[in-house]
Amino acid sequence: MIEKRQFYINGEWAAPAAARDYQVINPSTEEPCAVISLGDQADTDAAVAAASDAFPDWDVTDPAKRARYVKGILEQYEARKDEMAQAISQEMGAPIDMARGSQAPCLPWHLENFLKAFDEVEWIKPLGPHAPNDRIAMEPIGVVGLITPWNWPMNQVTLKVIPALLAGCTVVLKPSEEAPLSSLLFAEFVHDAGLPAGVFNLVNGDGAGVGSQLSRHPDVAMISFTGSTRAGKAISAAAAETLKRVTLELGGKGANVIFADADEKAVKRGVIHCMNNSGQSCNAPTRMLVERSIYDQAVETAAEVAGKIGVGPASEPGRHIGPVVNKTQWDKIQEMIAVGMKEGARLIAGGPGLPEGMNKGYYVRPTVFADVTNDMRIAQEEIFGPVLSIIPFEDEADAIKIANDTPYGLTNYVQSQDGERRNRMARGLRSGMVEMNGQARGAGSPFGGVKMSGQAREGGIWGIEEFLEVKAISGWAAE
Repeated sequence: MIEKRQFYINGEWAAPAAARDYQVINPSTEEPCAVISLGDQADTDAAVAAASDAFPDWDVTDPAKRARYVKGILEQYEARKDEMAQAISQEMGAPIDMARGSQAPCLPWHLENFLKAFDEVEWIKPLGPHAPNDRIAMEPIGVVGLITPWNWPMNQVTLKVIPALLAGCTVVLKPSEEAPLSSLLFAEFVHDAGLPAGVFNLVNGDGAGVGSQLSRHPDVAMISFTGSTRAGKAISAAAAETLKRVTLELGGKGANVIFADADEKAVKRGVIHCMNNSGQSCNAPTRMLVERSIYDQAVETAAEVAGKIGVGPASEPGRHIGPVVNKTQWDKIQEMIAVGMKEGARLIAGGPGLPEGMNKGYYVRPTVFADVTNDMRIAQEEIFGPVLSIIPFEDEADAIKIANDTPYGLTNYVQSQDGERRNRMARGLRSGMVEMNGQARGAGSPFGGVKMSGQAREGGIWGIEEFLEVKAISGWAAE
């Protein structure tokens, strides 16, 4: 049993103010793998005070020096990256090969992209030739509270902590209590990289405790949150008391629009993408919209592909999917599978219960429903599991209407060989991101949504600017 009861506050590992143990469950075995502490108000206050005390010096630290500290975090990761992969695999169930190949490498990928974008930041720039003595200054907002989820733990920690540090903010991180081990290891990286005391702090806790305390805290200037839309609403309400800035990266119900002229691997690619990370990705393409003329063939292909996706323990190598994170999530997914069957959708792969041969672990059968209508709950609600809904459409206008008929707006996908149509679709889809023909967004591209998916733009220069204030200055003395 791993024991990690301490928090990282003011450059030191500190015992919690009051004992409050919390067991971290390995979702592959349903057995405890670690014990952490959940913080209370005293721990939150101590972390915020440390960050507040550190801010004046960190604010005026030369940007190049801040970048060197961040590079030091990367060096620590490179020396211990397999530890990071093991921690992620154990705490949230990512198969070890995926943890090594996709989950843990989020840290160097985003960190290096932020360092490139950092060179583009203009800290003080002229307003324009019409106002030669006016300047626009970009300044750090102050102490920021960062609340991260369990499904892609290092992805979200890196997308928040690194740009905040580069911007000159000091931070208090509250990782998910479901997946805290990777963030505690990240704190070790920060410490060993030599960052000044108080610049980075970590307090474990739950949303109702430390999460709410950070959201309400008068000395926290900003909250950056990734998680459910329900929790995002609660955080926004709590933060409104102190009028702090709030950025939210929330849920999604992505449409993957497949036209008749899509490439032959489009359906297979869509199914695998939906099931990746056991369906626990907010940008998963969970609604597959298929043009009517190829619908029957697409349904047949989707069933075949889903039927070949293996499910197994996170500790085993291979390309299988692992368990979902916990019993609560497993129960919710099972409920939604039952809802889909009751609503009249046609079950063509997977279904309720554990996969064959398994009697322990939070495993879900890769499930596909066909003949779904967009008013069904399985088409409207974020299931956050390996469950795909296939919906037919008639033409381009019908596809846009169905795709946009959702409270969410994170990522949509388009598959077509017609470039002009792809461009029209990309502009017509109401989402923060559109990916087409299996091409991933480039390095430095912002991640975020619209509508109930939140308003964050994480990554690249946009991700750094989220932590900056714009100051307008007149009467600047020319140099």
